Amino acid sequence: MPIANIISLLGGVALFLFGMSLMGDGLKRVAGNKLELILWKLTNNPIKGILLGTAVTAVIQSSSATTVMVVGFVNSAMMKVSQAIGIIMGANIGTSVTGWILCLSYLDSNPNSVSTLLSTSTLSAIIALVGIIFRMFCKKVTLKHLGNIMLGFSVLMFGMQQMSGAVSPLSKIDSFTNTLTAFSNPLLGILIGIVITALLQSASASVGILQALTMTGAISFQTAFPIIMGMGIGAAAPVLLSAIGANTNGKRTAFIYLFNDLFGTIVIALLFYTLNAFLHFDFMTYKMSPISVAFVNTMFRFSTMLFLLPFIGQLEKLVCFIFKDNPEDLEDTKDIEQLEERFLSHPALAIEQSRLTTISMAKKARKNLFRAISLMYEFDNKRYDKVQRKEDVIDKYEDKLGTYLVKLTAAELRRSQTAEVSLLLHTIGDFERIGDHAVNIAETAKEINDKKAKFSNNATNELGVLRQAITDIVDLTINAYIENDIQKALEVEPLEEVIDSICYDLKTRHINRVKAGKCTLSQGFIFNDILADYERVADYCSNIAVAMIELESNSFDTHEYLNSIKTAENNQFKNSYEKYRKMYSI
Repeated sequence: MPIANIISLLGGVALFLFGMSLMGDGLKRVAGNKLELILWKLTNNPIKGILLGTAVTAVIQSSSATTVMVVGFVNSAMMKVSQAIGIIMGANIGTSVTGWILCLSYLDSNPNSVSTLLSTSTLSAIIALVGIIFRMFCKKVTLKHLGNIMLGFSVLMFGMQQMSGAVSPLSKIDSFTNTLTAFSNPLLGILIGIVITALLQSASASVGILQALTMTGAISFQTAFPIIMGMGIGAAAPVLLSAIGANTNGKRTAFIYLFNDLFGTIVIALLFYTLNAFLHFDFMTYKMSPISVAFVNTMFRFSTMLFLLPFIGQLEKLVCFIFKDNPEDLEDTKDIEQLEERFLSHPALAIEQSRLTTISMAKKARKNLFRAISLMYEFDNKRYDKVQRKEDVIDKYEDKLGTYLVKLTAAELRRSQTAEVSLLLHTIGDFERIGDHAVNIAETAKEINDKKAKFSNNATNELGVLRQAITDIVDLTINAYIENDIQKALEVEPLEEVIDSICYDLKTRHINRVKAGKCTLSQGFIFNDILADYERVADYCSNIAVAMIELESNSFDTHEYLNSIKTAENNQFKNSYEKYRKMYSI
C-alpha cells in the first residue's frame, strides 16, 4: 500500500475519531447531564437497563463512554453491579447505531439524481455551515453545543470519505485481496478485530474502517463477520483501563463489559460455524457493503444480548468470584449497612443506630488523620493511597448517615430526639471535614517528599510540638464523643485556643526564618499549609465538643456559649488553658 494512501487513511481515522468525540461531547452537554441522572435512577430491572443503555449510547456514540460512566456509578456505590449489567448489554447494541449513521457517507452522488442533495459532501457542507454559524454567532449555550454536534458530524463524515478514498485503490492490488482472504479464518479474523479496536479504542471507528474497506469489493461476509465479532472484545480496552484504581465493584463492572462480548463471540461463533460445517451457507461469499456491515454488526450485538439476558445472575456471580470482596472494605462499610430503613418508624432505635455508625465514622476519620500526619515523617506511597481510599469511605458514611437522618426527621420525634438528630447531623459534617484535611495533609507530605524539602531544626521541633497538640485534641474530642463525656468535651475549647495561639506564633517565627534566609520561600508555603490544616482540624474538634455541651445544657447558641466561657470568670477554662499552654510550650 503506497505511503500516501496510508497517511491519508490514518488522517481519515484521526478526523473520524475527533468528529465522533466532538459530536458525543456536544450531545452530552445539550443533555445537561440528564443522561447520567437517567442511567442512575431508572435501572431497577434488566430490560429497562438494556433500553436505557441502548438509548444513551446511541446519543453519545460510545459504548465505552457509557460503560466508563457506569463503572464510576458502581465505584461510588450509587449503583449496584446487577443494575450495571443491563446497561452494559444495551450499550453494546447502542454503539452499532454509529454504523448506520456512517452509511449516509455512501449515498449515491449521481449529478442527475435527487440523492445529490443527500450526498456526503453536500450534507456535510450544509451541516458544517449551520454548525459554524451556531458556534460563532449564537449567544445561547445550548445552540453553541448544537453547533459543536453539527461540526463533529461533518468532520466525522469527511473522515469517512477520506478513509474510503484512501482504500479504494487497494481493490486493484492482488496481495491486498489475498491478505483479506486470510482473515476469513474465524480465529484470525476475531484476533484482527480485537487488535484494531483495542488500538483505536473505539468499536465505531473499527466499523467505519471496515465499511470503507467494503468499497474495494474485496470484503466478503466470511471475512467481515469474525472481524465484527472481535471488535466488541477489543472495545473493552478503554473500559478496563478506566477500572485501574477502582474498587472491587468497579473492577467487576468493567469485566462484565469484556465478558459480555467475549461470551457472546464464543457462543455465536461456535454455533454459527458448526451449522456452516453441515449446511454450507451460500451467503459466506456475499460481497459486503457499508449497509450490510452495519446490519451484521447490529444483529450480532442484539443476538449477544438475547443469549446472555437469562444469565445476568450468573455473570454477576462470575465477576464476584474473580474479584472477591476485600475483608477490609467489608469492615469499612459494615456499619453503614446497619442503618436499617425499618428502624425509621422506631426513632429511638434509629437514633441509637445512627449514633453507633457516627462513632465508627469518627474512629475512621481519626485513624486516617493520624495516618496522613505520619506521612510527613516517613512517606510511603501505599499509605498515601490508603489515605485517599479511606477518605472515600468517610464520604460514604457522611452521605448515608445524612440521608438516613433527614428521613428520620420526617418521623414524629420528641424534642430531645430532635436535638439528638440535630447533633448527629452537625457532627458528621465536622468528622467528614477532618477527613478532608487528612487528604490535604497527605498531599502536603507528598509535596515534601517529591521536592525533597527539609525544614530547619527549629521548624521541625515546632511542628513536633504542634503535632502532639493536634493528636491530643483529636483523641480528646473523639473519646468525649464516644463516651458522651461532657467533662472531656469541656477540655477541648481551652486546648483549641492554645493551638490557635501556637499556630499564630509559629507563622511569625517562620516568616522571620524566611527573611533571615534560614528557610526558603517554597518551604514557607509548605509550612503555612501544614499550620492551616492543623488549625482547621482543631476548629472542627471545637465544633463537635461545643455541640455536645449545647445538647447537654439544652442551649443552641454557639456564639453565646463561646463568649461566656472566654469572658466570664470561668476558672475551669482558665485553668485548663494554662495547663495546655505549659504542656505545649515552644
